Amino acid sequence: MAGKTVTRADLSEAVYQQVGLSRTESAALVETVLSEICTCLASGETVKLSSFGSFVVRGKGRRVGRNPKTGVEVAIEPRQVMVFKPSNVLKSRINGVNGAAEQDDD
Repeated sequence: MAGKTVTRADLSEAVYQQVGLSRTESAALVETVLSEICTCLASGETVKLSSFGSFVVRGKGRRVGRNPKTGVEVAIEPRQVMVFKPSNVLKSRINGVNGAAEQDDD
């Protein structure tokens, strides 16, 4: 199931085609949105995009891991991870169900 990867340039082109901004303005808009999402996540905020999903920063505690090659136990330090939780509307679209009539409860 190898699909095409959507890049920043692809997003900028879509904004250019659908909104009618210049290519430079479209690229700047995409960069601004992505930068704001990154800034919010870095400060620990949740980013919720209606009908799309939520980006949440979660903390993972200290744990013991194991090197699969040698079997040696290694301490894994606590860290922050970002997780994405898709909305029910997005899940429906991915699964081919008409999600227009459904409400987003995220």
